Amino acid sequence: MTSGITTRWWWVRHAPIAAPPGTIAGQADLPADLSDTAALATLARRLPADAIWIATPLARTQATARALGASDLQLEPDFSEQRFGAWQGRTHADIWAEDQPGAEAFWADPAHAAPPEGESFAALCQRVAAAVLRHNRAAAGRDIVAVAHAGPIRAVIGQTLGITPTQLLPLAVDCLHLTRVDHMAMGDQPDAWRLVGANIPPR
Repeated sequence: MTSGITTRWWWVRHAPIAAPPGTIAGQADLPADLSDTAALATLARRLPADAIWIATPLARTQATARALGASDLQLEPDFSEQRFGAWQGRTHADIWAEDQPGAEAFWADPAHAAPPEGESFAALCQRVAAAVLRHNRAAAGRDIVAVAHAGPIRAVIGQTLGITPTQLLPLAVDCLHLTRVDHMAMGDQPDAWRLVGANIPPR
């Protein structure tokens, strides 16, 4: 492969949220549980020096980034988690117990159906892909640490490998795990992508 300008992405899912199990966090601004200091320290040692740091407007990504050593953070709204609308902050059990409108249609096609007042995962993939390309142009050749959410990190893996939204949903993206992606600008040739590693644990 012809060498080009390589932009190295270090995607980190935020620390666990302080919420009951099964909570649909979405874009609800729930706090992060930063009590696993050993995992944070191990992960911080793996991240590059002199990187550009990006987080989302949600507090859990910013708090995680600062716990990992970020001092200067860019905020990127398009890297935010999927918008689950009326279901945000609720639990899966609540949604089913209350027979919420749209629940059956959503789970029949969770990649393309949108929750009430929310967005689909396919729509999330489109906005994340556009934002990644924008940052590739602005920071070509740099290391970028992006502290984000499970949905956007799945979307980036799909962008890298050409995987459809439906095929991406089963991918595990765990809290404080690292996903590494390279983007290579090839001049007159089509851009190239490389998945270096996905869902790498902090220990």
